[in-house]
Amino acid sequence: MRRATSSCSHGELRAGICCQRRTAWESMVGTGGADMGSDGRKSPEYIDSMFSAWVKGLIDALPSQCMVCHAWPSQSICEACVNRFAQPRERCRTCALAVAPGVQQCGGCIKNPPPLERCLAAVSYEYPWTDLIVGYKFHQHPGRASAFALLLRSTPWVEPALEAADLVLPMPLSQTRLRTRGYNQALLLARQLAPAKTEHRLLLRIKDTPPQSSLSRRERLEGLSNAFAVDPLRHRLVDGARLVLVDDVMTSGATLFAAARLLRAAGAAHITGLVIARTE
Repeated sequence: MRRATSSCSHGELRAGICCQRRTAWESMVGTGGADMGSDGRKSPEYIDSMFSAWVKGLIDALPSQCMVCHAWPSQSICEACVNRFAQPRERCRTCALAVAPGVQQCGGCIKNPPPLERCLAAVSYEYPWTDLIVGYKFHQHPGRASAFALLLRSTPWVEPALEAADLVLPMPLSQTRLRTRGYNQALLLARQLAPAKTEHRLLLRIKDTPPQSSLSRRERLEGLSNAFAVDPLRHRLVDGARLVLVDDVMTSGATLFAAARLLRAAGAAHITGLVIARTE
């Protein structure tokens, strides 16, 4: 059997890793600069941030395998799979439902306008994205956030929405769900998309609800009543702000819309919803 090889030898890769490690260490413990502590060493906060950046750079430098076609070496989602499975589609501008060419809004949004100015989805919730998102969300694959963020950034109108936003808010999890899962997948995604603008302490989930996929539309709407709140200490950040709400999957839109209505009532001037996938 033919063995796949990367574009660099193992010796070159090892040398590159050692070089990155040495450079990162020198940056952390070297002398001079505003990040010095009173003892002449770099502050712990500076070291933590430098170490995180070094680890991310190291991981990005290593060969990878496409999560879809398993090509090696490749990016987490290779260009061929993006071209095959993630072509842009015409979507309703306020709920991201797939629509016919030339249609701006679906009938449901015309009849009952959502509390969003714009809603953007990278892909439809179908093969191969269903299994990848389920693994990301439920089976301890938080590292997929960077690949999904890249997929979203390649989606038309996402970059302008992020650039125009004052804050990027991940959809929050209840404390019970967060303890069970161990991480908030929407927060990881938001931090990959716009780390400097992400604020995860503003929008709170104060009511735990069953998984939305197991409920009817009526049950979703009733269960989400008073499920969210704005942190009183950060309420002023919402007034007049342009916000982007980030989530992984959008089904009926009930969860995203409930959070958007609350933020609208708190004074938000413009709200865009941003999701990896939209069910059809």
